[in-house]
Amino acid sequence: MVMLESIEGLHRSHNCGELTAAVAGQEVTLMGWVHRRRDHGGLIFIDLRDRSGLVQVVCDPKAGQTFKKAEEIRNEYVVAVKGRVRLRPEGTVNPNLASGAVEVEAQELRLLNRAKTPPFYIDSNIDVDETLRLRYRYLDLRRPEMQQILYLRYRTTRAIREFLDKHGFWDIETPMLTASTPEGARDFLVPSRLRPGEFFALPQSPQLFKQILMVAGIERYYQIVRCFRDEDLRADRQPEFTQLDLEMSFVQRDDILKLMEELMAYVFAETLGVKVSLPFPRLTYAEAMRRFGSDKPDLRFGMEISDVSDLVAGCGFKVFADAVARGGVVRGLRLPGCGSYSRREIDDLTARAAVYGAKGLAWMALTAEGVRSPIAKFFTEAELKQLAERLEGQNGDLLVFIADTEAVAATALGSLRVEMGRR
Repeated sequence: MVMLESIEGLHRSHNCGELTAAVAGQEVTLMGWVHRRRDHGGLIFIDLRDRSGLVQVVCDPKAGQTFKKAEEIRNEYVVAVKGRVRLRPEGTVNPNLASGAVEVEAQELRLLNRAKTPPFYIDSNIDVDETLRLRYRYLDLRRPEMQQILYLRYRTTRAIREFLDKHGFWDIETPMLTASTPEGARDFLVPSRLRPGEFFALPQSPQLFKQILMVAGIERYYQIVRCFRDEDLRADRQPEFTQLDLEMSFVQRDDILKLMEELMAYVFAETLGVKVSLPFPRLTYAEAMRRFGSDKPDLRFGMEISDVSDLVAGCGFKVFADAVARGGVVRGLRLPGCGSYSRREIDDLTARAAVYGAKGLAWMALTAEGVRSPIAKFFTEAELKQLAERLEGQNGDLLVFIADTEAVAATALGSLRVEMGRR
């Protein structure tokens, strides 16, 4: 068995993912984890991984002791490699790797640490139970996918700081141990050692402190701050989270909107290389709810909600007519290409709408033969045509309607819109 060695005398010269054809012929020293080892009989290939990416290391039997060590190497062993960079033979270039044009011919290999067989493969896009991933979080965080998330988060906060610094903001920390103040959730409490029976509260937001800073004349403050809220877990709720908190003096609404738009455009350009058009589209709350059924509408796809109250007032379908007579609304949504939905699939949509208070979901399927619907008999041909035209329905589409209060119709159809947009 190969004994563990130290890195004494070796100095890391490059990161694995940074090796390109430009450094071919140079001697390099690399350190990292064995991502994969392949024994091809005469040669042993090691995919060496660090946080920058992968590079292929080639161990030749002519290398003597280095080759013998490579024979004992297994996945996730920690090693140091000293060798010469060379271009890969023609036909073996890996276009999926930044270092795919080169490989390292190992001259010296040191085993820094062994590893037991991991409970799951260290790679992106693996199907592993979340509980197992959390139990072995240190292994989960080795996966390139997870490291890219952390790197993106770092680049995002760096871009935010760069932008706000250029706009005259000061990064100021505020206290973590505070008095309890009314917010949107319960406080997390920390007992005081010096004053038994009394407690500090962890901040749900730095609201009071930033107001103090404005009164003190700081004028432009920000911090990327950790906040704590003792509330039920949901997809967009956690007991602790990080937010960008900022405050400005002597500004109006449009100044704030302009600054935040420019900040978002800067962050997207710096982190993702995406150009964002400015200014952002602006919607009133009422318009957003009327057209999309949400105060935070996803504008990446259409499927706008349509109001058909004027078309069905006094129609033969009492559910619609009575809703309008009571001061309610009838709104519809076109689901493109869903005209062939089965009754069970439509029932699933009805159940989703019911979660938001809808008492039912009327529907019409547009087919080449005409309108397929249990409520079609209550409408004239002209009325059916008007409804289809209002929703811009085409053959093969499914039109769904909710007759209720404005709030229920908006939120229920908004939920269906988001769900169908995902599909």
